[in-house]
Amino acid sequence: MTQTQPPQETQAPQENPPPPPRTSPEPAVPDSPGPPMGRLVGVDLARALAVFGMYVVHIGPPLSATTGVAAGIRYLADGHSSVLFATLAGFSLMLLAGRREPKTGVAGRRAKARIAIRAVILLALGTVMAMEYGGVIILGFYGVYFLLALPLVRLRARTLAIIAAALALVTPQLAFALNALLTPSAQRSINAYDPLHRLSDVGLLDLLLTGFYPALTWMSFVTAGMALGRLDLSSGTVRRRLAALGASLTVAAYGMSLLLAGKGALRSMAEDGSSSGSSGSLPAGSGSVPLDGGSFPDMPASSLLMAGPHSGTTFDIIGSVGVAILVIVGATVAMDRLPRLRRLAKPVIAVGTMSLTAYVGHFLAQSALSLPAGTSTQQSWGPLLMFVLGATLFAAVWSRFFRRGPLEYLLNTATKPAKHIR
Repeated sequence: MTQTQPPQETQAPQENPPPPPRTSPEPAVPDSPGPPMGRLVGVDLARALAVFGMYVVHIGPPLSATTGVAAGIRYLADGHSSVLFATLAGFSLMLLAGRREPKTGVAGRRAKARIAIRAVILLALGTVMAMEYGGVIILGFYGVYFLLALPLVRLRARTLAIIAAALALVTPQLAFALNALLTPSAQRSINAYDPLHRLSDVGLLDLLLTGFYPALTWMSFVTAGMALGRLDLSSGTVRRRLAALGASLTVAAYGMSLLLAGKGALRSMAEDGSSSGSSGSLPAGSGSVPLDGGSFPDMPASSLLMAGPHSGTTFDIIGSVGVAILVIVGATVAMDRLPRLRRLAKPVIAVGTMSLTAYVGHFLAQSALSLPAGTSTQQSWGPLLMFVLGATLFAAVWSRFFRRGPLEYLLNTATKPAKHIR
């Protein structure tokens, strides 16, 4: 994208339909009694933070043009907001497939059908948007994530956590090897027969291996989010354990990377190469990182020791999952323990309930206003603040009259045929 990430229904896009005002979101398909309001409201708050982080990356000044606190905010948004989106996307899949207990029988088949329909729609919408905005659009990748996650939706939290850990340990090395073997001529040959690539320059190869958010490595985040979705986040014990886990993963991953790769290990790779207009500060026509993108075919094996945003390594994945866990747990605790803050944060939470709308809308608004997106000429934080305030105001007003955001409503309507499955 850098990131972009986004994406709840792809989170940037949201998976669980937004609730009526002053209530917590509920799964699209009724499930066993859910946790208290603060739990799900906290998840929506985390979604809103991911949306705003994506805005920072796409609308704010590039990292190279910031200093001090602003540089810290920009650095945290790089990579981490899109990872948070992907993790929350996995969480939201569990809202459809069964929160604490997986749906089975007819209910299970209907839930899978709803997920598959959403996946196809997101893939189509992502392809259409990529025709205008390039490979930075995450929606198509979300569609692939959802399809790949279908065989996992009935697994328990422990099993999902083990799978996520295995993917984090194995897939970065596999991606590195495959990118080394995949020559430019081989990529061209594959893309020549790919209708998606002919339409938008983001084809199956990009979605799986060489794009901004390749499914091969990013399924670690989705699977980790699915594991979180199966846990009782209303439990103080679970929260404390998750907070300890998130902190341990973050410190261990980034600390080990610093020890092995030196002080430059955490450098963001989002701005390596030339800027690419609509895709922010990423290299044009490439993936976001050496491991995830096709523009760094000769990266040395030592790059696997890096852990900065968009490095796509095992250390980056583990550390980013740790950060995502801390944000989600912190948001849920804050919404449960601080009722006054929950009331004050309602307009922000509303953004989280319609993150697909917020994600797509910010691209359309940028085009309409002809605003630069994270290019080297963008120095002001004014446009970013305008977008944050605009999205918050729109979501707050809309949620007073409608249960779902505009695009969330259309997406939910499109999945209704699943109810006819027997």
